[in-house]
Amino acid sequence: MNGKGFPQNILDPFSMSLKQFRVRFQERLKMMEKEMKTYEQMCLDKLKEIGTSSGAEWSMAMGYESPNGLTKVIKRIKQSMPEKLKIHYDRKPRRYEAV
Repeated sequence: MNGKGFPQNILDPFSMSLKQFRVRFQERLKMMEKEMKTYEQMCLDKLKEIGTSSGAEWSMAMGYESPNGLTKVIKRIKQSMPEKLKIHYDRKPRRYEAV
């Protein structure tokens, strides 16, 4: 650790070769991409985990007490990434499935 409380050798270009620096930089970028998810992506991951379910079941699985907890999130998913959500309109309540 240096005097500022940061580890010295994380991405210090002067303590490693250019090739090592590029490899570590790419690894760091991959880690950041894995860590950063939107709430909509987390909800879709949970839906994949539980399978086809209604909005109320999906809300309960996400930890909401209200069956309407994910209503706005579902609308945002339908607008921003409709290819990732399959909606079964043929019966009530609607069933949702992550693709």
